Order: sequence, then structure tokens, then C-alpha cells
Amino acid sequence: MEATSTSLKRLRFGKLKVVRRRLLQRYEHQPFISCLAGFYSCRWKRYQRRRTEPGKCCCKMRECVFFPLLVGAFCFSLVFLYMWGEAKNDYNNFDWYNYGNLGFWFLWSLVLLIVAAILFMYITLLLVLAMCLLSEGQQLYLHWSHKIGTFLVLGFSITALFILSVLWGDQWKTVRLSFQITAPYLHIGAITIMVLLSWPVALHAIRADKKVVQVIIVGPYLAILLFLFLIPLGMYSPCIREMGTLGPKPALIGHRGAPMLAPENTEMSFQKTIEHGGHGLETDVTISYDGVPFLMHDSTLRRTTNIKEVYPNDTAQNAALFSWDTLEELNAGTWFLKDKPFSCMGSLSRADQNQAMNQSIYKLSNFLRLADSQNKLVIFDLYRPPEKHPYRNSWINRTLEVILSESGIRPHLVLWLENDMRSFVQSVAPGFQQTTGSKAPVEDLLMDNIVKLNLAYTEMSSEDIRKYAEANITTNLYVVNEPWLFSLAWCSGAHSVTTNAVHTLKNLSQPLFLMTPQQYNIMWILTDLTSVLLIALIFALHWWRERSFSCCAHDGGPMLESGTYNKFRTELSDMPAVVA
Repeated sequence: MEATSTSLKRLRFGKLKVVRRRLLQRYEHQPFISCLAGFYSCRWKRYQRRRTEPGKCCCKMRECVFFPLLVGAFCFSLVFLYMWGEAKNDYNNFDWYNYGNLGFWFLWSLVLLIVAAILFMYITLLLVLAMCLLSEGQQLYLHWSHKIGTFLVLGFSITALFILSVLWGDQWKTVRLSFQITAPYLHIGAITIMVLLSWPVALHAIRADKKVVQVIIVGPYLAILLFLFLIPLGMYSPCIREMGTLGPKPALIGHRGAPMLAPENTEMSFQKTIEHGGHGLETDVTISYDGVPFLMHDSTLRRTTNIKEVYPNDTAQNAALFSWDTLEELNAGTWFLKDKPFSCMGSLSRADQNQAMNQSIYKLSNFLRLADSQNKLVIFDLYRPPEKHPYRNSWINRTLEVILSESGIRPHLVLWLENDMRSFVQSVAPGFQQTTGSKAPVEDLLMDNIVKLNLAYTEMSSEDIRKYAEANITTNLYVVNEPWLFSLAWCSGAHSVTTNAVHTLKNLSQPLFLMTPQQYNIMWILTDLTSVLLIALIFALHWWRERSFSCCAHDGGPMLESGTYNKFRTELSDMPAVVA
């Protein structure tokens, strides 16, 4: 009798120990999971969370519907951030466009980049938290505040992409060009993400109790993985080339001089280009009301002069309707120090600041004399004066008169771009290098004595550049500011580029991302093989652990609630029954 009582006490004591252990396991402190669930669901307490039962869905129906929206917000925000990041080459054009509509200068491009980066980091954090929770076998529940944030990110990204596509559709050409540089590295990044995703995919696939569910989970994952493995077969980049096949570095032509270092289209700006080794100078030519050609890009004087202070009632008037005496009075440099037109501008020395503050509008004749004295090529856009201008119909004749008679520049230094009256220009100035701004059949170009193409960088094509070069027609691309884009132009065979950043591009000794086909193949194969090995190990680990815990469950051993593969739940209501 005493032995039976002792055995019963031991049995009850043993059960109490089991219950105590299970309760401690259920309510023990789990700081990692608590942080994940707290930030994702605002559920910081252990009892607020639910584990995913084996073979069950990882979240409730509402969460299943919302999770694709979270993934969609991530994808759209990633696309917009990548697109806008690669558009950095043209930020000045974007800000200039907004200036024309808003009437004041501001670096809207930089603000948009910062907003895009913040929204992307926010939505990425939510997605990473979700993946970690899935990897820990927790049910997903996104807090309502994060759901609102997800809708805001999704709406902002789609709206921004739509507006930019309508107003600035050429940027998609820039994105396509960027893939020729970034694709090998984007491929590595995508494979890395797939390796990380293999952990939750393997967990839920192996724990699924139906083959159909396993196929639904693993099938799309393997399809995407196979697609990524095969992408390099269709990848092209002119920067992946054999040793010794790279052409010479493109010559650098200063776009309006060096507008990141000095006020554009001023003497100081062109002097800075010359100081940094530029091979040529690019500008824009307008003719004053009394027939003096001068340098000005905008149709008005509002952005690059102090006309608002000197003649406040004439800020909207066309620049060509002012006399040269009036134009000569204006300051063309103080705006540069005030507005800081480029986000990547360096700080100017005190001497440069003083020099910039004293710049004035530059005459074409003085510009040509400077280029001739330094043996620099010149290329310019020639703007026809507006209606009722005295030189409306003789603008080309007046410009030729200044070039040939007043400036004394050697004709071979002039790249003549204007298409109107080209045959007349060739007859009076046969030494000019005839240049055109559009592609055409080689036969037509040779018939017009064209020796250089001046093309937007979005029209870059290594095949076309090579085809024209075979006919002794060189190619200049504009406006190329970013090192990656300059590297692509170099690898594509461009002979020169027009740039705002002569001072930075001059330092490139070889193209960025240049590699041989053998180097790329090794990188590609090693990436794929390493990822296959890691993914296989992750799936094998999950299968082994699931099999081990299943064996423990059949043997009647207790399962650890804190473990990833726990298959039971202890309720507080179990306590009285065991104690009794």
C-alpha cells in the first residue's frame, strides 16, 4: 500500500514537472521573436502571438490577401528607386523643368531620391520582418498602421512611375542602358535573395501535409530560381570584352563649360574646363536685338542673371529682345552661389567664389577667341531669334560673320551643328567640321559631308558607332555626367562625350565594371553553384530536423514549444486536471 502511494506521488510529481516545463516553455522570454512580432504586428507579449500549426497556412485569410500587396509595394518601390537612382545623370534637367513651371530653383530631384530611399527601406524592413517570422514558424499579422503605410508606398511608387513615364519617358532608355553595366551584379543580388528565401520556403514546404501544397510552395520558387540561373545566357554588356579590344578614352567636351564648378556659359566656366583638360567647349548662342551673338541657354534671363533686381518688369521677356548694352549690365554669377544648381557640387574656394560673383554674360566672339587660343574644339546650339527680331532671317549670316571675321578662330575647330542653310555654310566656311544631331544612313551623311554625329546618350549603340566609324564619322554623346554612363560610352566606342563633370571623368583611367568574358563566366558559374549548394543544404536541414522531431513525437517524448518544429500547445486549463 505504501509502495503504491509512493508511486502515485512520483507519478503526480513527474506530471507536475512536465506541466511546469511546458508552461515555462510557452511563456518563457523570447527576445528575438518578441522584437520581430513587436515591430511587425505590435504584439510584444508572448500570449498575443500564434505559431503556425504543421500543415496549416502561415496566416489568416485577410493576411493572405494582404501579403501580396506588401510584396507588390516592395517591387514597385524597388523599381522606382532603381529608376530614379540611375536617372541621377539628368537631375539637373529635371530641376530645370520644375524651375520653368514653378518659377523658383530647388533640388527637387534630390528630395525625390531621399523620399524614394526612405519608403523603400521602410517596406523592405516590413518584408524582412515577415520573412523572419515565417522562418520562426510564427503566424503573420501586419498591424493596421503598417497596412496604411504599405498602401501609401504602393500608391506613391505607382503614381511616381506613371508621371515620370508620361513626362520623362526617355529615362526608361537610361534604365535599359544601365542594365548593360549593372546586370551581372543585379544577378548576384537576386540569387542571394533567393538563397535567403529558401529557409522559409523549405520550412513551410516540408511541414505541408499535402503534396499539392508543397508543389504550390516550391514550384514557383524553383521556376524563378531556374530563370535567374539562365538569365546570363541572354545578357549583353560592351564592358565584358577581351583584353586589348578596348578603344581609346572618349574626349571630354565641357557642357556650357564646367557648370558644377562655375556659372554656366561664363568665361570662368570655360576656363575651368580648360584647366581640367577638356578637349572642347559646348555652348548655346542667342543674338541680341542689336545683332551681338552671346551665350545663353534659357529663352529668358531669369534663371542665370540678376535681371529680377535690375529690370523686375522684364523677367519674362525673351533674352534676344535685349540690346547688348543692357545685357552687359547684368550679373551672371551670383545666382550660382545662391541656387547651387547641382546636388554634387563641391565647395568653392574663397577666390573662386569672388570670381563667380563677378561673372557677366559672355559674347560669342570672346568665347571663340578663348577656344582658339587654347586649341579647343567648339560646338554650339544656335537659337533663331523670335518674330519681329531684326535678325530673324539673317541669324546664320550674322553668326558666320562673327566666326569668320571677328573672332579669328581656325575653321577646323568649329563643329557646325545647325542644319538650316548647311550647303551655304559649307560654301562660305568649307573648313568647318559638319556635325548633325540625328542618325541617318551612312550614304546620306557622306553626301552632306558630315564628319561627326552629336547624339543624346540614350541613342547609344555600339553597333551604330562602329558602323559610322568605318565611314570615318565620329560620334559624340551628350550629356554624360555619371562615371557608369561614361564607362558604357567608352566601352561602346564613343569618340567624345559632352559632360558637366570634366573634373571627375578626367580621373577615370579605365571603364568601371570592365571584365573579360572568362572572368564573367567564372563569377556566374561560382554564384550559381554556391547558391545551389546552399539551397540544397537548407532543404536537407529542414527535412532532417522535421524527421527527427516526428520520430520524437512517435516515441512519446515531450516537444519543445520554443523550438521551430513544435507540434503541440499547452493551455493553462491543463493545470488543474494534472494536479488533481
